[in-house]
Amino acid sequence: MEKSRELIVIVDDDITNLTIARKNLAETYAVFTAPSGKKLFSLLEKVEPDLILLDVNMPEMNGYEVIRQLKNNEETKQIPIIFLTAKGGGESELEGLSLGAVDYIVKPFSPPLLRKRIELHLLVAAQKRELVILNNHLQELVDAKTQSVLELQNTLLHAMAELVEYRDDITGGHVDRMHNYLGVLLRALEQKGSYRDEVKSWDMELVLQSAKLHDVGKIAIPDEILLKPGKLTAEEFEKIKEHTTFGEKIISKVKDNTTDQAFLDYARTFVSSHHEKWDGQGYPRGLKGEDIPLLGRIMAIVDVYDALVSVRPYKSAFSHKEAIEIIKQSSGTHFDPELVEIFLSCEKDFERTGVT
Repeated sequence: MEKSRELIVIVDDDITNLTIARKNLAETYAVFTAPSGKKLFSLLEKVEPDLILLDVNMPEMNGYEVIRQLKNNEETKQIPIIFLTAKGGGESELEGLSLGAVDYIVKPFSPPLLRKRIELHLLVAAQKRELVILNNHLQELVDAKTQSVLELQNTLLHAMAELVEYRDDITGGHVDRMHNYLGVLLRALEQKGSYRDEVKSWDMELVLQSAKLHDVGKIAIPDEILLKPGKLTAEEFEKIKEHTTFGEKIISKVKDNTTDQAFLDYARTFVSSHHEKWDGQGYPRGLKGEDIPLLGRIMAIVDVYDALVSVRPYKSAFSHKEAIEIIKQSSGTHFDPELVEIFLSCEKDFERTGVT
């Protein structure tokens, strides 16, 4: 028997927006529409959606009021909700994410991007449901399930990291490359014996997995800034820089509701410190030298290398040789000199890792 199509409900008081969204999704999903929060709740008495696209600015009951009611109801609190908004604003987006929304899309939206982000969130929701099913049989499957749960966690992490990647308009395996580059540099660091005591205290598997969330704060940056093809203005760059502090807040929210503290501690360190610079000219805190966490100093090199050798909307790719020279010249200013030396000792492994 053919699997029934996943059901999407679109809530917007603008009939044009409802029509456009339904037209772009109807080929893949079963689509219902509701012109208000009140109509949505009436509809939910009859259907069980897999995902809700929810407008923020609606009369009588706005999107924030709707999501509060949905998340306070046992029958609807697990439904993924993506906010639709005509204005991009970090604080308003952070409020929505804090209330339980999984994402924000600024109108007018790009249909391919809308479909991709829905696809990713449905994948995450499916994995969560599978995890719940597995947990219900925990006593019978403890040994067999341990590895399975880890794989599910990694899948969820990868899906979340890919979501940020799609928001940033980066394609071509950025998340996988970053994971692999970081592994190369960490192995070289262990072999050289630098910062031995601190490195020995790390759980390397958790470090590598948590690094995938280093740019999670970009989910709160408006599309018109994040996807801008040209040079950012000074004001726009200040907005981009906020992704580090947004990311910290998101990780902290998650940390408040979980016991997996080590993993999230690593993630928060990566998020908050990978844009700091050795000379104190980085952000968000302007930390200097060894005041910058070692994980942040390591990720700074990995992140810059990948940015240099990759095509971005605003630049062509540099060659491996050019990237090496730029990083070498930035030793003692942008980067920890000792880490640059270790990076140079394994740069051929970086070049091989980046070949696809």
